[in-house]
Amino acid sequence: MLSRKILYAFLTTTFLFVMNSCGVKYGFTGGSIPEGMKTVNIQYFENIAPLVYPTLSQNFTEALKERIRNQSRLSQVNQDGDATFEGFITEYSISPAAVEAGTDRAAMNRLTITIKVTYHNKINPKDDFEQPFTRFKEFAGNLQSAQEETLGKEIIQMLTEDIYNKAFANW
Repeated sequence: MLSRKILYAFLTTTFLFVMNSCGVKYGFTGGSIPEGMKTVNIQYFENIAPLVYPTLSQNFTEALKERIRNQSRLSQVNQDGDATFEGFITEYSISPAAVEAGTDRAAMNRLTITIKVTYHNKINPKDDFEQPFTRFKEFAGNLQSAQEETLGKEIIQMLTEDIYNKAFANW
């Protein structure tokens, strides 16, 4: 019985030692930020969508900064970072997702936000990308301003996660 415990402790210790000495690093954020990358510059994302929600640009830009601040070791700088995020909000739309039976009114609507992101990586330029990211949420009936703000925050959360994963987790 004692020899099993000793064997188990030895195998566990050996496993942990081997995993620690490997070149692969595991973390809970899922990121793989290049070794030499120390700084990031996040430009203001201007809203050029036909339908403009007044605080969307500020909310999105700050949410992206916060996600990178919370999930990475990168320092944010105002210019000339090792990595740069820039782009535009190209879509903010509300469209019908399902029509109510017997009427021409929408029973369900969809709020969609699209962000066109350009990412420059000075450490690994092959990781640069330029692409749109789109997310949406559906809601019942007419959109109230409080509901619109809540849905917008939820969509921004999903968008910043997608952008972070594309830049640093290669997903």
